[in-house]
Amino acid sequence: MATDMGIMDGMCRTIGRTPLVPLRRLFQDEPYQVYGKLEMMNPGGSAKDRPALFIVREAIRSGEILRDTTVIESSSGNMALSLAQICNYLGLRFICVVDPRTTEAHLRLIRCLNGEIERVEHPDPVSGDYLPARIQRVQELRQQIGNCYWTNQYGNPNNYRAHYETTMPEILEQLSQVDYLFCGVSSCGTIRGCAERLKDSGLPTRIIAVDAQGSVIFGGMKGPRQFPGLGAALPPSINRKELIDRVIYVSERECIEGCLDLVRQESIMAGASSGGVIAAIRAMRDDIPDGAVCAAILPDRGDRYMDTVYDEEWVQRHVTGA
Repeated sequence: MATDMGIMDGMCRTIGRTPLVPLRRLFQDEPYQVYGKLEMMNPGGSAKDRPALFIVREAIRSGEILRDTTVIESSSGNMALSLAQICNYLGLRFICVVDPRTTEAHLRLIRCLNGEIERVEHPDPVSGDYLPARIQRVQELRQQIGNCYWTNQYGNPNNYRAHYETTMPEILEQLSQVDYLFCGVSSCGTIRGCAERLKDSGLPTRIIAVDAQGSVIFGGMKGPRQFPGLGAALPPSINRKELIDRVIYVSERECIEGCLDLVRQESIMAGASSGGVIAAIRAMRDDIPDGAVCAAILPDRGDRYMDTVYDEEWVQRHVTGA
């Protein structure tokens, strides 16, 4: 049973129930309202705490994770940190396969939580992307270790079920009206879970996917991406394109500007993908009708991006148009 390993005790009990705050200063001149769901307030600092908890909990219940099982995942940062946190609490060995885009802050936090790092230094030679190379390393580790469980955030249905059961119901408890939902995409767990909940509730909410320039999730042209957590090099198998009403592509420059404006006007220090969500709302400002209510998922906190998003010198060196 899940309770035998303490999966719903201690720190794990604090996951979810994050604040939903009006962004009145940031959008004070607009005729619509925007509310930000502060997923950074989860104990691991991101929305990934929710699927990490659901995936591990269900694997324990099904007997796929036992006390001597090694948990493995491929992640650019936040999912690895969330899993490291939960596995550390449960006394499980955790190995994460990362690539050079993972921030040093993420790596330090993962190691602090006793997570083991496997770093893929070179992209897949066929696609030129890191994700296939990371997945290949996961498969190699599974063969080497034997008694292990791959959480597989890009294909595990418990990823989106976490948001179906928790994230969207929390928003609907506080907002009687949600006309637009803005959500960044990567594994597509958050947007699918929230969108399915809205559809099953019979609500006419328009679902806006915020994707990175260079991402191929919705058939975009593949290109380089420097920020983890927004976009993907391979279309996730759990994505349901038919649930999405519109896709907004954002540049790295726009993500940075959105982050800086969140700090300056709302005192919210968020990660790059949150800045992208803010940029997407602004891109649609002429299409959002008066009186509309917009919910925006702000996925993670910004202290992990002090050496990138919030470092002017780094931005000048690495971001086009800076």
